[in-house]
Amino acid sequence: MPVAHPSFLPLLLLLLLPLLAPPSVLSTLPPPPYLSPATFAADYDDMLGNFRIFVYDAARRTFKFKSEAESLFLASLLGSPFVTENPSEAHLFFVPFDGGLSERSVARVVRDLRADHPYWNRTLGADHFYASCDGIGFGSDRNLLELKKNAIQLSCFPASGGRFIPHKDVALPPAGVAPAGDGGPRAPPPNGTAEHLAYARLGAIKDPGLTDRLAGDRDFLIESEPSDRATIERRLAASEFCLFDLGGDVSWIGDAMRFGCVPVVITDRPIQDLPLIDVLRWQEMAVFVGSAGGAEAVKRALTGLTRERLERMRESCVAASRHFAWNRPPQPLDAFHMVVYQLWLRRHTIRYARRDFS
Repeated sequence: MPVAHPSFLPLLLLLLLPLLAPPSVLSTLPPPPYLSPATFAADYDDMLGNFRIFVYDAARRTFKFKSEAESLFLASLLGSPFVTENPSEAHLFFVPFDGGLSERSVARVVRDLRADHPYWNRTLGADHFYASCDGIGFGSDRNLLELKKNAIQLSCFPASGGRFIPHKDVALPPAGVAPAGDGGPRAPPPNGTAEHLAYARLGAIKDPGLTDRLAGDRDFLIESEPSDRATIERRLAASEFCLFDLGGDVSWIGDAMRFGCVPVVITDRPIQDLPLIDVLRWQEMAVFVGSAGGAEAVKRALTGLTRERLERMRESCVAASRHFAWNRPPQPLDAFHMVVYQLWLRRHTIRYARRDFS
């Protein structure tokens, strides 16, 4: 009988907790925030024991990325057991390049890989992935087209408009303000003890008119960036909801969830680039509201939730927040491992017949 990987034990306990709890406690526990807990548990354990990634030699040098999440991912990957020096056993291949490179320069990176290694041409890049906060446009260069259409893109959240392909690309969880070693979930405050209905930082909402109207409501606390960590934690713990605009600063969404502050995502477009969207049930952890209705619509969406529903959402946020923490070194079930897990889900690629281009 196969033995579970040691790193799988925390996940196993998390998933079994509702089954082990006495009936009086079971009735108060929220459902796990996973789309499919059983599938996730089995696939995650399989990934830990089997997933292998080949990193092209160029990744051994220092790269300049546009986001901290990209830098943390590469540093964590290079120090992880997922990396193999044997490309024949690799499931995926990582293509490194600096953030902010011109599309011509990116195309040159792919061209050189094609010329120097046999792996790109086997699938036209479908078993390769890369990190690009800005995303790749649809240029006319053949190398750029194959990278964009076939390879997996690790993108920042929110992704640039038109530069994220939902069925294959992955959004990196933002790197928040929690320092290394302090990314553990916090229990939400007791029912009804929050000081504010909702909290937001200046810059988190792009519409100044909406910001002004919300700031004029005493149920909302809108302020500039607090100067110290303790103040940030008090604000998050004292609020039931935290407001985010897809056009504003979303870097602290994981920190909000860690304190049970339910994210309120203000957007006027369908969101297909949420971090961990193919793992977590976001509708159980966040409120989505359009900006057209203004401050009144935002408040109606929040006050329309029952207290029972709100508490379930807060507890689900806390439970899921461990997946948004970038730890140094990486820890089981953290942001790094969840990104790798999503890559693992995308390892099955179509092997295109090799073609020769003139």
